[in-house]
Amino acid sequence: MTIKLNINQIMQYLPHRYPFLLIDAVDEIIPGQTIKARKNVTINEGMFNGHYPENPVVPGVIQIEAMGQAGALLAIFSGATLDEDKSIYVALINDCKFRKPIIPGHVMVLTSKIVRARLGMWRLACECHVDGELASEALITATTGPKIKTCLLYTSDAAD
Repeated sequence: MTIKLNINQIMQYLPHRYPFLLIDAVDEIIPGQTIKARKNVTINEGMFNGHYPENPVVPGVIQIEAMGQAGALLAIFSGATLDEDKSIYVALINDCKFRKPIIPGHVMVLTSKIVRARLGMWRLACECHVDGELASEALITATTGPKIKTCLLYTSDAAD
């Protein structure tokens, strides 16, 4: 079974929102195996205000995050159990390499394949291609766990 997702469907599964939702479309998910997703890079993105104005390049951490989001979608469609109290988090990043700069106008083609899934841990071999060439890659381990609840550390009542 092959699954495709548009942006509205992606937002049903990932908690990320603008400006940090980094998947625009999913072209293929084969549950338990692989995912192929896309991120369209445009000059209008806020990251280019400071990275770098005269030479806009997608930061490596954004590339890793995009690969991680694709991997999270694959894990979800492969049986990761998430609900209102449980989410998926990056636990480890290994063998990360950046091979080619990604600039506005590029389409990041994100792939991830499951290397190992066991006890709520997902080891994912992730790659990012542009123009048919490998731009970056990483072995990302993700885990499911409780959502972090925000707490208010200071209120005006505390001073009373």
